This record gives sequence, C-alpha cells and structure tokens, in this order.
Amino acid sequence: MSALPQVAPAWLLVRAEVDDRSRSAELARDAAALLPAGRQVVHDLGSGSGAMMRWLAPLLSGPQRWVLHDADAGILGHRDPRPIVDAAGLPVVCRTSVEELEDLDPSTLAGATLVVASALLDVITAREAGIIVDACVEIGAPVLFSLTVAGRVDLDPPDPADQLFANAFNAHQRRNVRGRSLLGPDAVGVVGHLFATAGWRVRTASTPWTLTPADSALIAEWFDGWLDAAVEQQPELGGLAGDYRARRRDQLASGELCVVVHHEDVLAWRA
Repeated sequence: MSALPQVAPAWLLVRAEVDDRSRSAELARDAAALLPAGRQVVHDLGSGSGAMMRWLAPLLSGPQRWVLHDADAGILGHRDPRPIVDAAGLPVVCRTSVEELEDLDPSTLAGATLVVASALLDVITAREAGIIVDACVEIGAPVLFSLTVAGRVDLDPPDPADQLFANAFNAHQRRNVRGRSLLGPDAVGVVGHLFATAGWRVRTASTPWTLTPADSALIAEWFDGWLDAAVEQQPELGGLAGDYRARRRDQLASGELCVVVHHEDVLAWRA
C-alpha cells in the first residue's frame, strides 16, 4: 500500500482548471530556458492523472517523452486520453511507472532533462524530500515543483473562527501517518534548503488559488475537506464546526464567499 495519501480522481478533476491558472508560468518559462536543445525527457513524481504534463508540455520544446511516476496504479489509469503536444504542436510520448517515493533511485531518473511534481511536497516526509533532492542532484536535471501548500488561507468575509480551524488544519498537514511525519507547510523551505546546501540555485513563486463565486464547486469541495481535516486533528473543535460550516455554506450559496488558498512553486537548478 502506498505511504502517500490516495487522491480521488474526482477531486483532481474539480481542481484542474484552477490548478492550471495558478501555476507559475514565469518559473515554467525559466525551466524551459534551462533545458538542453533536442529531445526532452521529463519525469513527473507523484504524477496522479498527469495534470502537470497536460499543463507544462505545451510550454516546452520537443520532442518530449514523459514518465509519470505514482505509487497508485489506479490514479495513473485515469490519465486524460486526449493527445498532448509540445510547443511545436508535436505529440508527446508518455509512459507510466508504479513505485513508492522511498524506492526512488537516481537510476530511475537516468536521462531526465527535467524533473517535476505537483501538489506533492507537502504530503511527504523530510526523509523522502532528501531522497528526491539527492536523486535530482546526482543526475543534474533542473526541477520544477508546483502547488505546494503554504499554510495560509484567506476567507472573505472573515469569521472569528477562521484562524482556529486554519491552525488545526496546518497541524493536520504536519501530522504523523504510520510513522511518517509529513512536511506540510514547511515543505518548500525544507526542499529549498536541501537544494541550496547542495550548491544549487533556488527560486520560488507564490501561486495561490484565488477562488471567487464562479469557483463555487471547488470552494465547496475544498472547504469541506479543509474543515474535516481540522476537526480530525483537533476533535475539540467539533462543537464549533457545525455552525461555522453552516455560515460558510450560506455565504457560498449567496455568492458572498471568496477564498485564497496559498501555494508556492519551486524551481531549482545546478549553479
């Protein structure tokens, strides 16, 4: 069984459009500028259904071959069947690989010209982050890691209970799962430090989800998951959660509720 939390395909689908508009196009362009001429080989860690490939491949030169790595064979089977093309309109070749991150070896990434991930770093441990960084440093390929949770959420209109639940959610992000202490909102700092210690250059970009009433379906899904995780972490908040949920649902139904969920993207490359 995978050590990483399994993700429902329906959740990936409902967040896909907002993910795409939130990722850092600037860091993607900078990553593209670091690539050698000729064939690109991109390895996507914790790829899920391939959303990062769908977004990034058209921004990179070709020809391209992608390898989608995930411990969940089922989610790999939900990859979008529509053809994906590179910046020149040529089709992208793709294969999948089922494996745990803790089994990642530099040889697995042999030949990579770029290593990417999306919404991954906050659900791994410091040890797993070290495995990823060591492998990338050994092969020398630049990395672009997208949409890591930053630990900050802004809800408008504000509510006195917001910070209580935000703090509990962040503690849940850092929880211990079967002996694994997750990095949660500390992930970008930890990974950036590991790359900098290895002598690599590191850049980050703020990539928030900025959600308006037009994104009501995603707000509803996100809010319920966010609140449920907070109460799971601190059950004593359960007595407040019912009224808080009802207030927020009323605001969502009336088109009043807007949310900003802060994320960060990371680009690292050999100096």
